Amino acid sequence: MSSSPSVGRPLRPRGKLLQEDARRHHRALLLQELFRGGPASRADLARSTGLTRVTVSDLVAELASEGLLEDLGAPAETRVGKPPTLVGLVADATHIVAVDLSPADRMSGAILNLAGEVKARHEVPLAGAKGQDAVDLLHRLAAELIELTDRPILGVGVGSPGVVDAFGTVIDAPNLGWSEQPLADGLKQALNLPVYVANDANTAVLGEHTFGEGDTDGGLMLLRVGIGVGAGLVLGGALLHGHQAAAGEIGHVVVDPDGERCACGRVGCLETLLAVPRLRQAMAEDGDALRRVGEQLGAVLAPVVGTLNLHEVVLAGPAELLDGTLREAADATIRARTMPVSGDHLVVRTSTLGDDVVLAGAAVLVLAGELGVS
Repeated sequence: MSSSPSVGRPLRPRGKLLQEDARRHHRALLLQELFRGGPASRADLARSTGLTRVTVSDLVAELASEGLLEDLGAPAETRVGKPPTLVGLVADATHIVAVDLSPADRMSGAILNLAGEVKARHEVPLAGAKGQDAVDLLHRLAAELIELTDRPILGVGVGSPGVVDAFGTVIDAPNLGWSEQPLADGLKQALNLPVYVANDANTAVLGEHTFGEGDTDGGLMLLRVGIGVGAGLVLGGALLHGHQAAAGEIGHVVVDPDGERCACGRVGCLETLLAVPRLRQAMAEDGDALRRVGEQLGAVLAPVVGTLNLHEVVLAGPAELLDGTLREAADATIRARTMPVSGDHLVVRTSTLGDDVVLAGAAVLVLAGELGVS
């Protein structure tokens, strides 16, 4: 089995915790170091984690017995003396079931390994399913995905539209007919596996933060554009949840009081302009629609960028709509409406993960929850 490449950036501070949690935390420190930095010697791991060599050797032996780590032999270039033996994370030691519920017409899923590599894919048409029918469809998809791998399953991650609390209950997802739906608990009981459920935009920003190619240490906002519009933010290495788990509901900021009625019941929300169906319709009627909407988006984002001093704003959705005129107009408007200290080093780009950004983030939910790495 091969070891994972160097991947990932941390979502939580590093350092020792309370004594009763020490063993689990020390495991996470060691795994995080290998997840981020790739193979290392036991001595290097002791230095980078602050753990003793005895503790590191003990943990490596324990994790190797579980199949998560393996000895890789000496590095190609060695110093004088006895060469160290490198230890690496085994990417396919266990697999993750990831599900994306954000598409309007289907539920899509994949099997990913610990390096975020997709090993298999499967999807089921939504066919208008809502309420309990949609729950049953999700259970079926998850069960069918599990059948696609012969590796142990670390857990199940789900990115869902709507407001989702910290326990994986979907507070409100109108498009799926869910209200106070205990999605995580139901899947746990059905599959007998750890299950993590989060809002799709929050899930997507975790995917971009961990497996994307940008430098997100300075603050990252990902804007998820699909049938709806939502945002996820990672600040100071932590996901921003906000009051009542509703951080990132930027799609329902009113931009045009005289505009169209939104699904939320108000008039002129950003979603009425930027959601993919509305954007395609506007393009058919107005050849300059992408520039106009990009400018309106930039006007909405400028106060957020200025207030939080974000380093990256990432657009995730159909590249043919978002990358180009719309992105450029949004970028220019943000810079025109913020101080140079905010705008000069700002990066406005589209996601490097494309349509897989929510699936990647769903895997991160499981990695963080079960192994303490991200």
